[in-house]
Amino acid sequence: MTRIFPSLASLSLMLYALALGLGLSIGDLYDHPTQAVVDQKGTHLLAGVAAALAVVFVESIVVTYFVGTSRWCKEVTETYQLDPSDLIASTRLKRRTFPLAVIGMLSVVAIGALGAASDPGTGRENTAMMAQVHLPAALAGICLVGWTYYRSWLNIAENQSVIARIVAQVRAIRIAKGLDVEPLAGTDASADDDSAAEAHAAAK
Repeated sequence: MTRIFPSLASLSLMLYALALGLGLSIGDLYDHPTQAVVDQKGTHLLAGVAAALAVVFVESIVVTYFVGTSRWCKEVTETYQLDPSDLIASTRLKRRTFPLAVIGMLSVVAIGALGAASDPGTGRENTAMMAQVHLPAALAGICLVGWTYYRSWLNIAENQSVIARIVAQVRAIRIAKGLDVEPLAGTDASADDDSAAEAHAAAK
């Protein structure tokens, strides 16, 4: 996850930057725009929607990761009767990261809403004024999303260390009991039901 997440986050930010660049390249939409300008607006709109979906997708992956790993830590800690300090640490990281993901998602939703409000094609008044709000919001948004990605990545890296400590403790217990340790070699952040069931059986 520490390798996959930066790649996905970078791709979504590049898509965001592309949408931002397309928006900046649009000509005057509010004073008899040409067909070329209207076409540019359409391209910007599609790129903006794609960028927003990409951000939501990446933030959703973060949420899913922490839900899964937190559950795995809880089940393994209870099954092997480990010290709960690592479980507490994982839970704390999850609670620290969830607000970041929500902020990232809500920011692109708000920016998209401002973009829609600035579209003269809607026939609404003050669309030109809303465009003046949409631009700085989009510039601030890419910085905000990048910050949430960075903080989430740090928390993911720390959580991976927590998982590694739990795996090491379980490995030591299994070795002490003369149990097979091979199943632990592939333990990762997925924390699926099979891993939990296997840990439960081994503890018995």
